[in-house]
Amino acid sequence: MLDRYSRQILFQPIGQAGQERLRAATVTLIGCGALGTVLANNLCRAGIGKLIIADRDFVELNNLQRQILFDEEDVKKRLPKAIAATEKLRRVNSDVQIEALVEDINADGIEDLVRTSDLLLDATDNFETRYLLNDVCIKLQRPWIYSGVIASYGVTMNILPGSTPCLRCVFPEMPLPGTTPTCDTAGVLNGIVGTICGIASTEALKILLGSEKVSHALTCIDLWENTSERLELPRQPDCPACGQHHFEFLDTLNSGSATTLCGRNAVQVRGHTGQRGGVTLNFAELAQRLQPLGTVNYNSYLLRFQVDGYDLTIFPDARAIIKGTADEHVARTLYARYIGM
Repeated sequence: MLDRYSRQILFQPIGQAGQERLRAATVTLIGCGALGTVLANNLCRAGIGKLIIADRDFVELNNLQRQILFDEEDVKKRLPKAIAATEKLRRVNSDVQIEALVEDINADGIEDLVRTSDLLLDATDNFETRYLLNDVCIKLQRPWIYSGVIASYGVTMNILPGSTPCLRCVFPEMPLPGTTPTCDTAGVLNGIVGTICGIASTEALKILLGSEKVSHALTCIDLWENTSERLELPRQPDCPACGQHHFEFLDTLNSGSATTLCGRNAVQVRGHTGQRGGVTLNFAELAQRLQPLGTVNYNSYLLRFQVDGYDLTIFPDARAIIKGTADEHVARTLYARYIGM
């Protein structure tokens, strides 16, 4: 271990004792796209003991511009992102225990996931999941790091329950659909991804080591405009989450919903599966049923069904990503027609 982490151990604020502390830590990463791949890469190389990677999606060609753990072979194999990332990282550092979760993180079972983690990292593409993550981390008193990028702009903020403002202190209400730019409308530069992840992954080490240098500010950077600022924001006593402990997103978000995906003419539909991990589809049986209706192929991780100009990618947990529409009602209709609600 000394040789692998020698340059990190030589850094006095970490040292040998700090490296052992990192080795004993469990970090959960929610999302494995642009932010997630860089964060996972940094933490795996830093020697985190256990890394849990949860992502609902699969690798596509347009990911390769900024999602550093994937390559063209992953696109050809149509691998889930969590699986492709895990395979790469295990070749990078076999000392790290890596668990891949090919699933959508929602209210079903998230408390068990958070309860077993020392730190949660946000690498999602939607505020719904972030508000849910904020609720459960406040409830269970777990630190988490909020991060986001769009175009050439990025933000990151540590959320330490009881010490810093939480996400709802800063953003009391979830943005309405269509009111904020997305990667589909504004794009994303890969440079801002690396910049924000450099900050967030370093803050993660500080939090895990109990450093006094942990930032309590919201950091905002625009690489194209050459601007940056740190905003010291107060906690809000009347905050629904950390002030009143009213966890509306944790209490109301559950399976059976549909979500339009950022940067894609696609919608994710979750079937009513009960508790997390409670359903595993039989792809062979499903493929046999769908074969007369369209083009079907599948592997161990997902089934792809093409019909009437739509492309349905179905996962073992009964989730489906339906490409060819951004209309949630159309997507749910297609799901009910071919998979069953």
